[in-house]
Amino acid sequence: MQKKLINPIIPGFYPDPSICRVGDDYYLACSSFELCPGLPVFHSRDLAHWEQICYAMTPENGFHMERNSGVGGVMAPTLRYHDGLFYIINTNFSDKGNYIITAEDPAGPWSKPHWLDDVPGIDASLFFDDDGQAYIMGTGDVWDNGTGVKERGIWLAKYDVKEWHMLGEPVTIFNSALRVGSAPEAPHLYHIGDYYYLMIAEGGTEHYHAVMVARSKELFGFYEGNPANPVMTHRHMGFKSPIINVGHADFVELPDGSWYAVMLASRLIEGKCKNLGRETFICPVVWERGWPLFSPETGKVEWEYDAPECLPWGEDAHSGELGMVQKDFEGEDAPSGELGMVRKDYEEEDAPSGGFGVVHEDFDKEELDLCWSFWGTPYHDFYKIENSALNLKCIRQSLIEELRPMSFGAEKSEEYDTAFLACRQCSINTTATCGMKFLPQGSESAGLAVVQAMNHQYHLERAVSQGRQVLRLMLYTADYNVPPYFPGFTSETHREVIAEVPWEAEEIVLQFGIEGERFAVRYGETREALKELCVADGERINPEKVGCMTGTMIGMYATGNGEDCETYAEFGWFEMR
Repeated sequence: MQKKLINPIIPGFYPDPSICRVGDDYYLACSSFELCPGLPVFHSRDLAHWEQICYAMTPENGFHMERNSGVGGVMAPTLRYHDGLFYIINTNFSDKGNYIITAEDPAGPWSKPHWLDDVPGIDASLFFDDDGQAYIMGTGDVWDNGTGVKERGIWLAKYDVKEWHMLGEPVTIFNSALRVGSAPEAPHLYHIGDYYYLMIAEGGTEHYHAVMVARSKELFGFYEGNPANPVMTHRHMGFKSPIINVGHADFVELPDGSWYAVMLASRLIEGKCKNLGRETFICPVVWERGWPLFSPETGKVEWEYDAPECLPWGEDAHSGELGMVQKDFEGEDAPSGELGMVRKDYEEEDAPSGGFGVVHEDFDKEELDLCWSFWGTPYHDFYKIENSALNLKCIRQSLIEELRPMSFGAEKSEEYDTAFLACRQCSINTTATCGMKFLPQGSESAGLAVVQAMNHQYHLERAVSQGRQVLRLMLYTADYNVPPYFPGFTSETHREVIAEVPWEAEEIVLQFGIEGERFAVRYGETREALKELCVADGERINPEKVGCMTGTMIGMYATGNGEDCETYAEFGWFEMR
């Protein structure tokens, strides 16, 4: 059987991939936005099987993150290796802006942030030339269009990675690949042969997202765009393409001289929704006449490619198959819109290790596995793991708080974390179940939540309603005028009770059975005897305006809904598959 690279290689909310090779090992870092810990780092030896080895930003090395809209925080990292040291350069919208962290071992520990006070703009990136000299680049309003008005473009400067400062003034090296091209950003620089190649994202990270390439024989020259730009995009395939929003790429060269690119893209669900957010995909690259050609023969990202023959495979590389395989269909059996293939989940007993979308947690150890995330740095003492259970305190903060504009230099606060512990949804069809022991009083509520950005959420919760103990499904949605990273942002959050039944017992099993946009909501005394509360519409928390900057998080929460409470909700187990 031919060995395959199956897309997405890292499924779920793992966007903005940056990759580097060190010997026979490949390392990849992704954005994590407002989640904590931040910046997941993965390892592979065959580009197919990926294992998360750490988070580069944690409370232990000074990671400050605030829970807000979901689309703030840390994004667009660049991961590089030079002279025995790994570097990640990144932007933190909840803290001081641009920073660099380093590690001798990519599995950590990573250093505390070196804040880059003299580095402007967003999406800063590092480049080490053949002589070892470091350079820094970024995105900002640096291009003079001849009228005196500065437009978005890419700048480059020499950099000192020992003293953490620029060596000389930034030089503008590119504006955009297309005339008046929007959102040129996420620059990466490579020295290949006689040329320096600049690769950027353009068009915004939604439908018109694209990969653009330019080159110059002079490092600080003004780079010429590839006549074939965009070199990778799916925007010409329309709004029903099963793989959509393709862009934000990074190159890696294999030992045999072949090339691949990793990039973000989204899987479209039922022709309209992007619940899983932006995921990490891969495609081969060849070079023709001095320019890169992405995904030769088809020019689009495919569901699978033949694996590189020069790399080890399977047990020789990593255990784990990401919990998924591809299934090919014959002729009339092929489902429409899926390019002749679908993803297939393994049954529990057959599911290989790997951690993507297959989670079973009994909370029988103090340390949480890498699949778990908080929303914001957990400053408050709101959780504890003891007696084989997760205990979440009903603190004042809730999952539904007023959305705030994003801005650099905002005053740090410890008031925006929330008692929420969750995993990424990695499969279109997902069942999440937990066992909870909780008897709410007053304003308290706790349960299982499906969370998208911008206050679009479902909460299956125990609460008190009109003096009665109830189980209910809550829907929260939000209206806003512009995204929170644009000036003048305002929003209004709406609350709706979808279904409600009496429930007096302290113990309960809660479940979301997600099939595309059909959310079957179930409850009962045991997981073997669940009743259906209702069927909810997943599209209501995934309207087009939410976009796909972040993906669905599913997990357990507790809140006093504006009041400080001492009550804990006890979760004995959680399962997602």
